[in-house]
Amino acid sequence: MAKRWLITGCSSGLGHALAARLGAEGEQVVATARRPETLDGLVARYPDNVVAVALDVRDPEQCTAAVERAVDAFGGIDVLVNNAAYGQFGTFEELSDAEIAAQFDTNVFGPWRLTRAVLPVWRGQRSGHAVFVSSVSGTVPFPGLAAYTASKFALEGAAESLAAEAGHLGVKVTILQPGGFATGYSANLMMSENRISDYLPVSEGMLGALQGMNTKAEINSPELFADVVWRLGQMDPPPLRLPVGPDSEAFLEPAYDARRSEYDQVIKAGQHTLT
Repeated sequence: MAKRWLITGCSSGLGHALAARLGAEGEQVVATARRPETLDGLVARYPDNVVAVALDVRDPEQCTAAVERAVDAFGGIDVLVNNAAYGQFGTFEELSDAEIAAQFDTNVFGPWRLTRAVLPVWRGQRSGHAVFVSSVSGTVPFPGLAAYTASKFALEGAAESLAAEAGHLGVKVTILQPGGFATGYSANLMMSENRISDYLPVSEGMLGALQGMNTKAEINSPELFADVVWRLGQMDPPPLRLPVGPDSEAFLEPAYDARRSEYDQVIKAGQHTLT
């Protein structure tokens, strides 16, 4: 039986690939983008089961309208994929309040307000699956991505809280942790207006790596992401956390091992008592 999907950030990259895969599989899809005309080709390919809706996740009214359109089109929502996001480049000291606030408004508050708008539908259905597209940056900090990393840490905390609060209502939650993918991430990277030369030794290498992502032959394709999420939608129960892409494990496993090692050292040394 076809599931009903609402996906954000479908104009390109991961969201577009996912909407196309689901459309081809016969799933019912509400694909959203700030510029819905970017979805014309997708709708033309799958006119019977893909609907395009204008959505800027920073706009509460548009979030509410997108949920209402999904319910009107397909009678409900089974899976919400919070994919829309962007990267803000700049070190901790370089970033302004406005730059940090804008990063959180899209990457954290946007998914929060849209999921909040969907939850009444899921409470009525007593079922639903919230998918939050995080990043390996939700576990591993990278120099020059302080705001982006902080937003993904916050997103994962919100998602885990939702899982604890709404599980008894039939709501499932999955946090996706993609590695590097050939998307428009680097092209759309926002640069901090303030640059401090003392940080260049640690930030410039990271910036170069990000800008070169789409030119690497080994980078993951958006179609891989789409395949993983398609299969995720068929899992019962789905996992709370799911690394996506072979390189994600290379980042995450050492980070988890280092945290465990540090925790063990602190506990064994009795430092947690501060006595």
